[in-house]
Amino acid sequence: MAVNLWEESVPRAITLGDILRETARSYPDNDAMVYVDRGFRLTWAQLDAEVDRLAKGLLALGVGPGQKVAVWASNLPYWVALQFATARIGAILLTVNTHYRTAELEYLLKQSECENLVISDGYRDNDFVATVYELIPELREQERGHLRLERYPHLQRVFFLDQDKHRGMYSLPEVLAMERMTADRDLAAIGASLRPTDVVNMQYTSGTTGFPKGVMLSHQCIANNGYWVGRNQNLGPRDRICLPVPLFHCFGCVMGVLGATSHGSALVILEEFEPVQVMASVEEERCTALYGVPTMFIAILQHKLFSKFDFSSLRTGIMAGSPCPVKTMREVMERLNMGEITICYGLTENSPVMTQTLGDDDVRRRTETVGKAMPGIEVKLVDPESGQEVPPGQQGEVCCRGYSVMKGYYNMPEATEASVDTEGWLHSGDLGVMDEHGYLAITGRCKDMIIRGGENIYPREIEEYIHHLEGVQDVQVVGVPSQKYGEEVGAFVQLEAGAGLSEADIRDFCRGRISRYKIPRYVAFTREYPMTASGKVQKYKLVEEAARLWPEA
Repeated sequence: MAVNLWEESVPRAITLGDILRETARSYPDNDAMVYVDRGFRLTWAQLDAEVDRLAKGLLALGVGPGQKVAVWASNLPYWVALQFATARIGAILLTVNTHYRTAELEYLLKQSECENLVISDGYRDNDFVATVYELIPELREQERGHLRLERYPHLQRVFFLDQDKHRGMYSLPEVLAMERMTADRDLAAIGASLRPTDVVNMQYTSGTTGFPKGVMLSHQCIANNGYWVGRNQNLGPRDRICLPVPLFHCFGCVMGVLGATSHGSALVILEEFEPVQVMASVEEERCTALYGVPTMFIAILQHKLFSKFDFSSLRTGIMAGSPCPVKTMREVMERLNMGEITICYGLTENSPVMTQTLGDDDVRRRTETVGKAMPGIEVKLVDPESGQEVPPGQQGEVCCRGYSVMKGYYNMPEATEASVDTEGWLHSGDLGVMDEHGYLAITGRCKDMIIRGGENIYPREIEEYIHHLEGVQDVQVVGVPSQKYGEEVGAFVQLEAGAGLSEADIRDFCRGRISRYKIPRYVAFTREYPMTASGKVQKYKLVEEAARLWPEA
């Protein structure tokens, strides 16, 4: 009997490049990636070869070990190839939210000290090319690959992840054509020098300090997490995963891409979520798994064309990103034929999954809990005040420890120390209750986070931005309950004397500068906030007031 190296030792010491190489050798002719709407299809052997071409092209143009490669692109076919190519040359893939606007991209480029930027043409109404030229006008004048930028002193190169040519940027065909300048032995030598504990991925997550933090994740972190997420669904080379979630999130690039790669399962990828395209892809490719956040599943179930499609091939999948209504979970299991669907819970700082339900868990556990700890990960609940572990059945802050915990926040040692204690426990900021069998239920938060349709939003970041609007004296941002998204953003604003700002003025100030999903949908003006005796704003009372003011959210 063949030995499963993944399960012999948890965690397994392996790099992302080696995972792909193993799978390409084991299942060379099996589908690796499929885009139904584009007629695009690659086998594992073909994907492996394209990754080598891209890796060698990047090396020839000066991208190398330790450099950061920010990718600001929708789910294009070469996004996945870039993920593995950067891993093979020891570079660090920095994933950028496609909703980002100018202020957010500028902050990320500066804080990350990024050397390379890869973009696509845009996402919906967000023109990435125009934004990059606005931030980096020197691209039109300076020599490619030799940028000298006062605002971004570390940035050296900009790439375009498609066929088109743009002044100052290397196009994808140009990068691939450069592969001949790098010898196979040089690529192999870099691969041999890499360690599973090297940082391979950085993802920016919003923080209570007001601005996003770069979460540093190693090969070992995300490789093992992806494997076990797939293992808990019993994935194998005959499975086909429909993946309509963004690749810039851990949900897409870890749970999706790495979960599929480590089990040889095919990825049926969508450039963006669209209910009809998802249903068509599932039917045409006979997908056995479907991934999404609750709002995606709700949109599919409620679509007027739902009955026209065949979902009989489905059996499993993942629902994650935000709490799932029990009614929706039951409908997914029955109407979408996903009787073995699983729930995952975690956070980016943990690569991301710490607990997961299993396909054979009873319906109650799959609708009322987020499962048990993953192999190789410890989970405990502690009293937020004392830090002492609480017994089963008692509420506490969810903490985890293991191979999956991040290596830290980039250039933010104090923030890292505040999140990971001296014993290696990552503090999630979420509140939960664990039963005597180890099943965890999330009950609330001890930090002011808003989750809108699977996107984590920290009020402090929005508050800091709105404070710059002339006429605003103070602002407090809270979550407003929403049937569609789980929560929406609401803002309580205090104006300076004589200021005549309107709700529209607040939104207009944000529009085009911060992500659309962060812009307050609801705005109320107030003269005072509910305060504690020590002078702190009582946000929970503002949350109650928001629910009263906007009950139909």
